[in-house]
Amino acid sequence: MLEQLMGLIQDQSQDAIVKNPAIPNEHNTDAMQAILGAVTGGLQNQAQSGNISGLMGLLSGNSGTGSNLMNNPIVSGIAQNAIGSLMEKFGLSNNAAANVIAQVLPGVLTSMISKTSNPNDDSMDFGSIMGSLLGGQQAQQTQQQGGFDFNQIGYALADGKLDMNDVMRIGGSFLGGGAGNNNAGGGLGGLLGGLFGK
Repeated sequence: MLEQLMGLIQDQSQDAIVKNPAIPNEHNTDAMQAILGAVTGGLQNQAQSGNISGLMGLLSGNSGTGSNLMNNPIVSGIAQNAIGSLMEKFGLSNNAAANVIAQVLPGVLTSMISKTSNPNDDSMDFGSIMGSLLGGQQAQQTQQQGGFDFNQIGYALADGKLDMNDVMRIGGSFLGGGAGNNNAGGGLGGLLGGLFGK
C-alpha cells in the first residue's frame, strides 16, 4: 500500500511541492514523505481505534470526492497532521503548508478511493488496505474468525446500493461457523449500525 500511495502523492505534488519555491528541490521527497506519514498515520489511528465503518465509508467514496473530502473528519485530521508536519520540518507558514495540503490531499485520496472501490483495479483493494492499517496479523485473525471480507463490504458500499442482498451475503460470512462468531457478529452489528447511521 505504501508504494502505491507514495506514487499517488508524487502524481499530485508536481505544482504544490516540486514547483513550489518555498520547498527547496532537495526537500521535495521529504515533503512528500511527510504527507505519506500523515495519511498512513491518520488512517491507522482510525483503524486501530475501531472506526472501521468510517474508514470503509471513506474508502468506498461515500464521503464524497475532491474538495468535499476535506469536510470528512478523518480527512480533516490527516490534513491537520500533514500541515503541522510541513510547518515543523520545512519552516512553512500555516497558510503555505495548508495551501500545499489543499492542493495535494484531495487528489491523492480521490485517486485512492477510485482505485480501491473499483473491483477491476487490483493495485489497491479494501482487504489489503485494511490489512496494512490493522496490522497483517490482526486483520488475518479477524478474517479467519468470522470470514470477514473487507472487499465484499467495500464493493457493496462503493456501488452506492447497499441492500439486503449485500447484508445477507456479508452476514452469511460472519455466521458461517468458527470460534470467533460472537466477536465477528458484534463487529458486524457495529459496522452495519455505523453504515446505516445507527
